Amino acid sequence: MADELRPAEGRNFIHAFIEEDIAPGGQYEGMTVHTRFPPEPNGYLHIGHCKALTIDFGTAEKYGGLCNLRMDDTNPTKEDEEFVDAIKEDIHWLGFDWGDRFFYGSDYFEEDYRQAEGLIKKGLAYVCQLTPEEFREYRGGVGVPARSPYRDRPIEESLDLFRRMRAGEFPDGAMTLRAKIDLASGNFNMRDPVLYRINHLPHHRHGTKWCIYPMYDFAHPIQDALEGITHSLCSLEFEAHRPLYDWVIQNCDLPAKPRQIEFARLGIDHTVMSKRKLRRLVEGEYVSGWDDPRMPTLCGLRRRGYTPRSVRNFCERIGVAKAANVVEFGFLEHCLREDLNETAQRVMAVLHPIKLTITNYPAGKTETVTVENNPVDPAAGTREVSFSGSLWIEAEDFLEVPVPKYKRLYPGGPECRLKGAYLIRCTGCKKDEAGNVTEVLAEYDPDSRGGDPADGRKVKGATIHWADTATAEDAEVRLYSDLFVDPDPDAADKDFLDCLNPHSLEILTGCKIEAGLASEARALLSGDSKQPTSYQFMRQGYFCLDSKDAKPDHLVFNRSVSLKDSYKK
Repeated sequence: MADELRPAEGRNFIHAFIEEDIAPGGQYEGMTVHTRFPPEPNGYLHIGHCKALTIDFGTAEKYGGLCNLRMDDTNPTKEDEEFVDAIKEDIHWLGFDWGDRFFYGSDYFEEDYRQAEGLIKKGLAYVCQLTPEEFREYRGGVGVPARSPYRDRPIEESLDLFRRMRAGEFPDGAMTLRAKIDLASGNFNMRDPVLYRINHLPHHRHGTKWCIYPMYDFAHPIQDALEGITHSLCSLEFEAHRPLYDWVIQNCDLPAKPRQIEFARLGIDHTVMSKRKLRRLVEGEYVSGWDDPRMPTLCGLRRRGYTPRSVRNFCERIGVAKAANVVEFGFLEHCLREDLNETAQRVMAVLHPIKLTITNYPAGKTETVTVENNPVDPAAGTREVSFSGSLWIEAEDFLEVPVPKYKRLYPGGPECRLKGAYLIRCTGCKKDEAGNVTEVLAEYDPDSRGGDPADGRKVKGATIHWADTATAEDAEVRLYSDLFVDPDPDAADKDFLDCLNPHSLEILTGCKIEAGLASEARALLSGDSKQPTSYQFMRQGYFCLDSKDAKPDHLVFNRSVSLKDSYKK
């Protein structure tokens, strides 16, 4: 593996905190570092989640610790087992595993409720009957305390109302359970925050058993403590919530005292990473689904041909920061391109075919030429490709009237190399009645096969890829570009749907691929082959077989990334 593809081993501020905590005299001296990844199962994981899970699982790996996978399913509104299964698949695809430590936040509903009753009995929580409108009105402002006429409600009354809330006696929004902390706090998250709300929607696991649900800020620290988490690593928007996290830990009867540490979320240009907005793209059919190769979801990236190593390497190389930052999508492509350059088999595919006839090639003759599978890896070996006097080449490899510095085929132009085969020189072309070129004509040098000509003459023309018309097969090829034309479609002053790129997908039909690639593709579809699924189409880019739409009689390839690297290193 190239040095630049190795995961970064640097020490970040999270590592510094952990090493301080586990050092002699630290609060977790002698304890196993224990983290958790708590996704909400209301959508598919995207590249932003990938940074978080890489930090959670990767930190545990670094210190020989443990990382739990816990579904944050305390909100029944949009949760579904479909998303649970997809999250598991994505994490395993990246190479991480949680062992036997898989949990649901809803596993702890009974304990959450018990802890809430405990706070009421301690005089640290009360049932509030402010309506949502009154709640906003009484919230106060900077220098203006919040208010609640129910704050001094007797403990027994709050306990009775809370139990009746659980029993389903009250409608949604009628009451909440609030912590009694500080209505004048400068941190609005501490102004007697809501701990429980009424919601009569059925839960995806518990049905109608519960009609009150704990808020994340209350349930999460309890769950962390019950699972023995030492370090609760979360994104920066929870920094202002940390005092509440610590308050819950300190005032509930819990077996452990986790430490919350925040890091900046990942931002990438030309994309959105709000699950709400991604859901709108799917439900509005602006994309074909959560796994559309233009989506920043891990299943979309996987279908496009991204590798686990490239994605993990990207997350590790962008580092862990405290300040929010936006990374160029080009850097993610750069990481993929580096990986595939080492591993992808080189094949010949012609995306915009035009026929090339070698007029002096013996009629009816067919031979095979040898082509390297991957010049970067000599161990990848070679393969035989059929060759004849009738080939497909790229339409752009011929110009009847060349432009300056054009080094490909044109009448009277320089010799060009047919990849792995012979030198040819263009002699002309054929046209249809409308004047369109339908066939390129050339002559070959029979003594130039496979290498430099025996006479040592220099070749000024380009090397051209091709496909034998006698054996090449048709394929559909999909070319992807940025889903959004605006680098910041997520900006508050924009409607992200107005920023969609109408040309983010180009579908090419009638492309010509070498016969060996077609055979491998069918083997992959049948599950009978372990051949690589990523290919470099020579001079075109890196491609993979589409995992969803490709069929044995209709091969479909997705462009993962172009050959040209525009990222500024």
